[in-house]
Amino acid sequence: MIKRAFITGISGQDGSYLTEFLLNKGYEVGGLVRRNATAEMGNIDDYKGEIKIYYGDLQSPESIALAFLDFKPSEIYNLASFSSPLGSFSDKLGSIMITGVGALHVFERAKEVVPEAKVYQASTSEMFGTPKMVPQDEMTPLNPKNPYAVAKEYAHRMAIIAREDKKNPQFISCGILFNHESPRRGLNFVTRKITAAVACIKNNRKDDVPLNEIGEPIVQNGKLKLGDLEAKRDWGYAPDYVEAMWLMLQQDSADDFVIATGETHTVGEFAEEAFKVVGLNWKDFVVTDSHFVPPVQTGPLQGNPAKAKKVLGWEAKTIFKDLVKIMVHSDLAKFS
Repeated sequence: MIKRAFITGISGQDGSYLTEFLLNKGYEVGGLVRRNATAEMGNIDDYKGEIKIYYGDLQSPESIALAFLDFKPSEIYNLASFSSPLGSFSDKLGSIMITGVGALHVFERAKEVVPEAKVYQASTSEMFGTPKMVPQDEMTPLNPKNPYAVAKEYAHRMAIIAREDKKNPQFISCGILFNHESPRRGLNFVTRKITAAVACIKNNRKDDVPLNEIGEPIVQNGKLKLGDLEAKRDWGYAPDYVEAMWLMLQQDSADDFVIATGETHTVGEFAEEAFKVVGLNWKDFVVTDSHFVPPVQTGPLQGNPAKAKKVLGWEAKTIFKDLVKIMVHSDLAKFS
């Protein structure tokens, strides 16, 4: 029997890579897209003829229910969210309603319409906030420090409650994913901002320079503005991580899994490595700006993926330097 997978946030970085992965495994794939996001379909443009798109919103439970009723998925991947931790400070309510309550709508509509479907919930390392334990694993206490992380914790805990319901348990596995990047990452994320800036500087691009998260050109007067250069993150490659999502739903029972590389690098190290790819010294081009420092800092975030390796047989395949090279070379071509 052909499996059917439904993805919320299908046009985002993770949704597009997961779509490719599942199509290659012979799945029928459907996904939910906001009506006003039709201009943001670039990540899945190549697959439009192979997937079924439903227009709706995580704040509209009716649109979710109707999509499930029509598509009848056996697997549901809830990836949609208000996904910028820094940006969530400027729209706290939107973050809570989309990322937190929206996830609950997905769980509830799945329970009503396709109760046998297995559900994946995209949790995040941001839920650990400023952890006392390094590295973090599935048992590390949660301590969110931004509205995005608070919303994700709400969704995460509601998933666990649904899973542990004695009368009518749902299969909901949560992937506590640490930072995972790619050329499809939005320009509001520091890694992609760095690689796009490197490409613009190297290619001496003066016109049509992409904008940063506060609406300014990423490169101004030959300089790239960044926030805290000492912030530490565990960065992996997104295509590696979508395989872990799928593996979680192939298990006999639902559970939580930390998905990470197990090593950390600072923002400064990422910038240094990115400029090194094109033979430039990052210190000649990077300046710091308080606009890009969150009101409340998080980290250091470093994951311990031992459980994922033991239970799922998963581990990250792409090392840090290769991740940076992939992103820089992609942006060199994009911003030529």
